[in-house]
Amino acid sequence: MNGRAAGSPGDGWRAAAPEICIAVAVAAVAAVAAYAAAGLAGAALAVTCVSVAALVVIWFLAPRADRIAAAGPELPADTESIPATFSGYWRKRAGLIDGTRSMAAYDMELRGTLQHLLAARLAERHGISLHDDPEAARRLLCQGRRDERLWYWVDPARPPAASRPGARRPLGIPPRTLARLIDRLEQL
Repeated sequence: MNGRAAGSPGDGWRAAAPEICIAVAVAAVAAVAAYAAAGLAGAALAVTCVSVAALVVIWFLAPRADRIAAAGPELPADTESIPATFSGYWRKRAGLIDGTRSMAAYDMELRGTLQHLLAARLAERHGISLHDDPEAARRLLCQGRRDERLWYWVDPARPPAASRPGARRPLGIPPRTLARLIDRLEQL
């Protein structure tokens, strides 16, 4: 509806919007009822209790590293991409969002992650080293004219974008380009 593909950065909480609205409504009703019964202290206690309950629910719903590790090789292949901890997930998600908003953030974190993924794909499936033979890596990644622009974002020889003091901060990787780059990585 807004021109973005489903599953793009920022869609994570949209799927849970009804549950979040219900939780906020329950917290508001509890706070109002507690305020009516016991004043400001009661409302503060109600909000604290609802917040603690929400954290406990998140704690039990989030994948835990020991559960993932204990499951061993029986996990389906696509489960390997699940972050080991809830905080790890949010850290990666924040890095992804920041990488689309700021070139400095992209160069600091997301670029290295994408280069690592590209290097692993090239080494495992094609026997090519991204750092030793970047031209062969470029030929494999950039199959058509449409893909030529992708190399800029993962080129190991490109220095980080320098920001001049007082200059407007350059934007990071466009979400469509990021999606196209991830598609190409999956196809390799």
